[in-house]
This record gives sequence, structure tokens and C-alpha cells, in this order.
Amino acid sequence: MPSGPDSFVSDPHYGQEFERARALVLGHPRRWRVIYHYDADGIASASSAVRAFGRLGYPVQLTPLIGVEREKMHTLLAATKGPVLIVDTGASWTDLYPAHPFPVVVLDHHTYPGAPQPPDLPPHVAFVNPLDWGVNGMSEMCAATLTWLFTVFLDPLNWDNAAWGLSGAIGDRQHVGGFHGLNQTLVEEAVRRSVLVRRPGVALLGPTVGAALASSIDPFFRGLSGRRPAVDAFLQELSIDPETSPLKLPPEASARLVSSLRARLESSGVLPEFVQLLDQERWFLPSYGRDAEDLSNLQSATGRAGTPGVGVAMALGDPHAFERAQEAETRWRSGILGGLRRIEEQGVNERSALRWFESPETPLAGTQAGMAMSYLLSPERPVLVFSGGTSGPIKVSGRGTLRLVAAGLDLSSALRDAASAVGGEGGGHKVAAGATIPSGARDPFLDGANRAIASQLHLGGPP
Repeated sequence: MPSGPDSFVSDPHYGQEFERARALVLGHPRRWRVIYHYDADGIASASSAVRAFGRLGYPVQLTPLIGVEREKMHTLLAATKGPVLIVDTGASWTDLYPAHPFPVVVLDHHTYPGAPQPPDLPPHVAFVNPLDWGVNGMSEMCAATLTWLFTVFLDPLNWDNAAWGLSGAIGDRQHVGGFHGLNQTLVEEAVRRSVLVRRPGVALLGPTVGAALASSIDPFFRGLSGRRPAVDAFLQELSIDPETSPLKLPPEASARLVSSLRARLESSGVLPEFVQLLDQERWFLPSYGRDAEDLSNLQSATGRAGTPGVGVAMALGDPHAFERAQEAETRWRSGILGGLRRIEEQGVNERSALRWFESPETPLAGTQAGMAMSYLLSPERPVLVFSGGTSGPIKVSGRGTLRLVAAGLDLSSALRDAASAVGGEGGGHKVAAGATIPSGARDPFLDGANRAIASQLHLGGPP
């Protein structure tokens, strides 16, 4: 097994990009502004970065970004009189960074214009993106695992950032089907170093089996999730006490439960890779005494509650941050459950190449779309969700599946082009992307996105 990160990838861009970024960070021992996306991946990325900077003795100023906000990035750079680290956002804006008079380091896994050819940037700008080394940013490395790896380049002590690497990877759903690629390499090394422990288990997080199943969103179970009376009746038919702790469920009872839940998912048309999440390998973090998915959910919740700094504070060991995160997680889970039940009961709108719906829960809309795509909607077309827009721009989140990507789907391109046509902007990954468009532009945006996706997937029919 490897003992250091230098030989993890053979492509020369790998070492060159990390060394350039490392030299800029170590060569400027002063306050750094860390700009990060407010989702689980971005918060986890910022968590690793802040911990690493703390070990270097560098003060940090944290600034979250909520969406695709080019002008906000421009304003932040203009207001920052020092070096900047940008994680999990900003890959499309490499033209902005050369004008900043201080070092700029970008760690991002999103598609950028011209990928996979790295942009030509001045010496004070480092752009680190796994696409440049042939590593898939949708499934083999997220921003959090990328930032974790970068902090190991800074100091091997930072292998203990495994907790935050996995938190972000799970938040970006790169654990579906098990970790693989460079993510897997990092996980295996973390296990070897005893900062991570593999464990079997069932994807039920909660004090009791009944509570865990009733609040389950990943997987989401039709007819059960969000419905405690139905859950109790279901468990009683299996001769399982709803008040039993998931950790104390006897093996034979656990087997009955998994078998029944798996059949329920399969009968709903859920793809095998999402069915497997029910009882695939899980990851325990000894230093925190928590499952990695639990940690990921806490960080997701703090971001969607508008308090991403609380998610980072968890990584710094603030006990009050964990309490606040748990409160936010309860509200986050309830909001997602409400949205998924709404979709389950009311359905979504149909176009020839996509589905779409509106969500009043703007911070949760993307998660609702992702879970709906996994557990409620047939997998042959992607889904878009619209939120906000009553007194400002409309936020758009799009979600597909890796199977659709293999068939030609590129949501990043489709949403970027459709948004640009109506005066907005967009980007992201082929499988998951977002956009910000002007108020009132929903229908023409939908027209453009539908045409683009229909062309990608070779779908005909009316718009």
C-alpha cells in the first residue's frame, strides 16, 4: 500500500498542480480567505483547509457562496487584500483570478471551459482539478477528497482529515456503489492509518428502528418514509419491535428487514446502485465516534440552514457546533421528507426530455431533486427543480444518473447554455448541475434545456 500521495496518479499534471498550489500556500504565511460552496462537499472542503491552515499557524477568513455567483466572486476578490483559497466552486471563472494581485489557489472538481486541458494561468494562480489528470470529478474525486489530499501534500498529519473527505464525498453521493478510483485509494490509505474503519451495517440512522425508518431519506421508501404509523405496522408484520435500536437489532431480524426493504425498493423501480445503499459497506470515524454518513448529513444541514460556518466549526472541535448541527439536521431532514412526500403524492411536470417541479424550500431543492431522481422518478430522463424567483433570481438544480451520462447526458453543458440564452449562468457536472436565471425566465430556460437534453439523449417528440 502507498504511504504518501506522490505516486497516487501517474499523469504529470497531478504532481505539477499540487506542487504549484503547495508552494503558494507555504510561501505566503499570512491570513487567507477561504471561499467555499455551502453544500456538504464545500463545507467539508473548507473544514480540511481550515484545519490544515491552523496547523501552519495561518489565520483564516471563511466566506461561503450559495450558488453560481460570478459577480459575487468578482466582488470578493476585489475586496480581499491577501491570498485566496477557493474550494468546490469557481471552476468556470478562471479568467477572474489572474487580475488578483495576491496568490489564488483553486481546488475544484467541476467541469470548466476547455476541460480537460488546464488553463494557462500566471505563476501566482494555481488551479487544481482532477479532470486534468484523467480522474472523473463526478464519481472518483469530489472537492472534499481533493482538499483532503491537498492538505496531505502540505503535511502528512492531515491524513486525519479523512472524516471531512468522506463527509463531502457522501454529500456528493460519490459513495453510491462504493468508493472507487482515487477516492478508493484515499480510503484504503486512511484505513491503513486507522483514521477510518470499515463496518457492515444498514443505512438506518436514528435512536430506534422505527424512528430511523420513518425519517429515512437515503434510501427513501415509498409509503414508509415520513409516515410513522405505516412504519410501525410494517415492522410489526416482520416481528420487529419499532423501539429497538438499529445497533441492537438481532442478525436474523436485520436480515428480514433488509430483505423486505430491498424488495420494496426494487418493486418501485429503483436502480440497483441505489438499492445497494441499503446495506453496502459503511465507514466509521473513531475520532468522532460517528458514522461518516451521519457527519455528512450534519454538514449538509448546517449549509442548508444558512449556517455553513457551524459545519466548519464541527471540524474544529466546537461541541456547541455539534449541538446546533443536530438541531439543523432535524429541520433539514423534515424539509426533505416533506418535499419528497409532495412529489410522491403529486408527481412532477413532464417535458419530452426532462421532468421538472418547483420547491418552496430553496435551500433543500437540490437535495429533493437528487433523492427524487434516485427513489421516486423513472430513470430515463433527468429532473430540474426551480426555487426562489419571487423577488429575485430563480435558482435551478438539475439531477440525472450516471447511466444517463453514459447515454450522453451533460447537465452542465445543457444548463449553462440554456441559462446563458436567458441572461443567466450555470455549470457543474454532467450528472448534477445548477443555474441562476432571471425572474420570469423559467419557461424559455426550460425550452432551451429540453432541446439540449433531447439532443444529447437522442430523444424526439414535442418539447
